[in-house]
Amino acid sequence: MKTKIILETLVLAAALTATQAGAAPISLQGSTITGTYNGSAEGMLGLDHLFQPEPGSNITTIDPNGYEEVEFLSADTLFAFDFSATGRLTVTLNALEAPLGNYRALFDFGSGLAQRIGSFTLDDTSGIGTLPVLSVINEHAIAIDLSTVTWNDAFSGFSAQIGAAAEVPEPGSAGLALAGLAGLALARRRKSAAQR
Repeated sequence: MKTKIILETLVLAAALTATQAGAAPISLQGSTITGTYNGSAEGMLGLDHLFQPEPGSNITTIDPNGYEEVEFLSADTLFAFDFSATGRLTVTLNALEAPLGNYRALFDFGSGLAQRIGSFTLDDTSGIGTLPVLSVINEHAIAIDLSTVTWNDAFSGFSAQIGAAAEVPEPGSAGLALAGLAGLALARRRKSAAQR
């Protein structure tokens, strides 16, 4: 009986921890993004510089008014990268086809990002045949490899969602939750013993 109560308490604690670990949408509103393309700052052209190849053109901000505008073009103009304030990235092939080659982009939102990045997952893949490789580099940067992507049509695309890292509960709140679960288990045990 004692073992059963302890096991039930552990299962409830694990369920509580699992619900706290779910990823939530991230807010990119007002973020400044630094992009590189195939490891080069010159390979990415930003909206704030009207997509002109000049020093710093790989840095741009998300439009604070919420207009849906492309934030970056690759310098070879093959790809357009559009971020939304809710963390959605839409990548569009900006040509009739993409020749074989290495196509890697990295986007860093800097330490000023309000939330930590915890996930980067595909959202809508209807415009592509094979999938890109998505990576979370650290708590404020993501990478995408388009080298293996096959595009269904000219000017087709896909989208991916950036998610916030789960908040880590304070040690005190986890302790209180476990103490409460232990109290419930003890009350159940006493009730069971009284019914005998």
